[in-house]
Amino acid sequence: MKMKRWWLQRLENKFGRYAIHNLINIIIFGMALLYIADMVLLIDSGRSLSSVFFFDRSAIFSGQIWRLMSFIIVPPEASLIFIFFALYILWMLGTALENEWGSFKFNIFYLFGMMGAICAGMITGYATNTYLNMSLFLAFAILYPNFIFRLFFVIPIKVKYLAYFDAAFLIILLIISSWPGKIALIVSLLNILIFFWRDLLDGLKLLLRRISIKLKISRGVKMTGRNKNIQNISKKNR
Repeated sequence: MKMKRWWLQRLENKFGRYAIHNLINIIIFGMALLYIADMVLLIDSGRSLSSVFFFDRSAIFSGQIWRLMSFIIVPPEASLIFIFFALYILWMLGTALENEWGSFKFNIFYLFGMMGAICAGMITGYATNTYLNMSLFLAFAILYPNFIFRLFFVIPIKVKYLAYFDAAFLIILLIISSWPGKIALIVSLLNILIFFWRDLLDGLKLLLRRISIKLKISRGVKMTGRNKNIQNISKKNR
């Protein structure tokens, strides 16, 4: 699935030379370094360096401007083994997207996602990189729906089915959240909406068309069954 966005091409023609190559490597290196620093500090002093990198609206307004961007390298709270696989998957997703689009388009995609997360943080007061990282997974699933993931490192499953599960979770979250939460969720996935709105719309139309065809077939089968029953009754009456 190739993206055809004239505005992206125009931006790349003008600013492509400023693209950051291997952006995901830089982000993962920052996450790994911060995770190791947290481990050392927690053992030594019981403090966490990540707490200084979190997005915090009140802290930002107090002058800690770096929090506007530093939250993107905050690693997930997990064991050493899990963090290894989490960063590996994130690296795989980001590398695949950059290879598909090129460095500049991937930079723009990530930038839009980051801007969405920042907007969400300004609305709710707090933001994480969770939805930003999830957007990489959703983009990967849209581009490579039949790619096989090993669930629990054993069970093979196509990535599109995992994406369906994530989409269902996001829809439920959208329904049950407050209005600030709804707005924050939508803007957090701004990059997916901007880059893939046409693909998502086409996919929705295809799904509705398939449902419509199945309903027509089901009705046709029922009508055929009714006609046969009527014919059998008429034969018996004769």
